[in-house]
Amino acid sequence: MSEIDVPESHPRYQSLLTRHRIEAGVEKGITSKQGLIAEGRGEAFDYLLGERTIASADEAARAAAALLLLAERPVLSVNGNVAALVPGEMIDLAAAVGADVEVNLFNRTDERMRAIVDHLREHGADDAGVPIKGLAADGRIPGLDHERATVDADGIGSADVVLVPLEDGDRAEALSAMGKTEIVIDLNPLSRSAQTAAVPIVDNILRAIPNITEHARELSAASDEELERIVREFDPERALAAAEDVIRSGDLD
Repeated sequence: MSEIDVPESHPRYQSLLTRHRIEAGVEKGITSKQGLIAEGRGEAFDYLLGERTIASADEAARAAAALLLLAERPVLSVNGNVAALVPGEMIDLAAAVGADVEVNLFNRTDERMRAIVDHLREHGADDAGVPIKGLAADGRIPGLDHERATVDADGIGSADVVLVPLEDGDRAEALSAMGKTEIVIDLNPLSRSAQTAAVPIVDNILRAIPNITEHARELSAASDEELERIVREFDPERALAAAEDVIRSGDLD
C-alpha cells in the first residue's frame, strides 16, 4: 500500500497517515468497514492527548517490553485495523521478543484471514522467522459466542502473555478470565479493555508498537530480575489516571 503524499512536517501527518492506511486496508480486503468507525473514535482521543506519547504511555511501553521478554509463550494479536496500520512494526516487535503472531478477527471470514496472513508475510514475517497463527481456528475463549471466541489453540489459546491492540472490552475481560496476562493498546483510558489490562498503553498504535520494540531491544540483555522489577513497579491504575488527567486538563507533559 502506497503512503500518502504529505510531508512528515504536516501538523496532522500521523492522523492523515492513519486514515489512509485504514482506507487502503478496506480496499485490500483486510480491514472491515466497521474498522473505519473504530479508528475515528480512537483518533478523537489521540487529539485530546496532543497526538504524542505521554510519559505514562512510555512507561507502560517499557513495562510491556519487559513482560514480553519474560513470557514463555508471548503472542501478538492482529486484527484488521492492526494489519492495516502497523504490519511491519508488529513483525519487528515479534522478532524482538520471540513472539508468535495470531490473526484474530471479530468479523472473521477465510478470505480476510488469508489476506491478512499474506499481508503480514509481505511485510517480512517469513524473513524474520515469525510464525503466523490463526488459520487453524481450533480453540475457543470461554464465555464468548460468535466468531470472536475463536482462537488458535497453539497461539492465543496457549499463550501466557498476549498483546491485544484495539481489543473489544468483553473479549479482553474473557481473555483475562482465562489467566492470560494482557497488554492492551487503547487510546481511551476509560475503556474496559484498558481497565482490564495488566499493562494498558494509552497511545496511538503507530507510536506504541515501535516504542515497545525500542524498549525491548534496549532491555534484551537485562536480567530476569531487572525485567521483573520493571513489571512489578508498573502501576496500571496510575498510568490510566495519568492519561485521563491529560485528556481532561489538556496539560501535556
